[in-house]
Amino acid sequence: MKRLATLLILMTSPVLAEVPRVVTDFGPVQSLVMDVMGDLGTPQALLVSGGDPHDFQLRPSQAELLSNADLVFWVGPQLIPAMGDALTTLAPQTQTIALLTTTPQRSFAEGGTDPHAWLDPTNGIGWLATIAEALAAKDPEHAATYRANAKTAQDRLATLDATWQTALTPLRQTPFIAYHDALGYFTDHFQLTMVGAIELGDATAPSAARLSEIQSVITEGRTQCVFPEAGRDPKFVAILTEGLPVRIGPPQDIEFISTPAGPGQYALMLDALVQGMVTCLTP
Repeated sequence: MKRLATLLILMTSPVLAEVPRVVTDFGPVQSLVMDVMGDLGTPQALLVSGGDPHDFQLRPSQAELLSNADLVFWVGPQLIPAMGDALTTLAPQTQTIALLTTTPQRSFAEGGTDPHAWLDPTNGIGWLATIAEALAAKDPEHAATYRANAKTAQDRLATLDATWQTALTPLRQTPFIAYHDALGYFTDHFQLTMVGAIELGDATAPSAARLSEIQSVITEGRTQCVFPEAGRDPKFVAILTEGLPVRIGPPQDIEFISTPAGPGQYALMLDALVQGMVTCLTP
């Protein structure tokens, strides 16, 4: 009788919905999804910390993640072209959301869409809402939790953004050089003055002409600071600045090359970027 009673209870109990299996492209997006999912689940990133999204090549384990996913969040093919092909082949029925399409886009100075939109905290706030609504539609049972988690993360980002604006406003006219032409969304948001980048937006190795152009900017005293970037060869910064009165800032980890995965890490990455700017650009 006891076994029968247990069976009847199981048969009449409501079936709990399964939390969607979520895959993301890389660290910044994974961190935002972690903020929204909270304790309900852990999204998997195709590109782990230390990987360069510009050089992404799909491995068998990553192909399996995609083929088993219920929901995929990624920046879009402008950042990782190979992932678009993989989604078409391996996950044709999976819901995929290219977050870049949900926010205003800017172009590189040399042409083409700049995909580094996560570097504007306003976009991060918008992406949190997009992620929460997609998860809520896929998993209605936990919709309220997703939305509440997103609101908490949005409020935190908005508060931090106000602090960042206060810190960077006095430094808007101070010129600097970045390693990689990826800071356009960041500099537009905070109205900063970037006067050059060693590498182009697609992170290709700089040509001799470009290195000469950047060195002229430094030699002529038209910049106060040059920023290295995590995961990029520091030799170019060392060569370009040797013997010149210019500051070298802390490496910028805009693509989570050295930032560990985890909830809240997106905000911490932006905060580190801001604090590095303040340290190097303050007279």
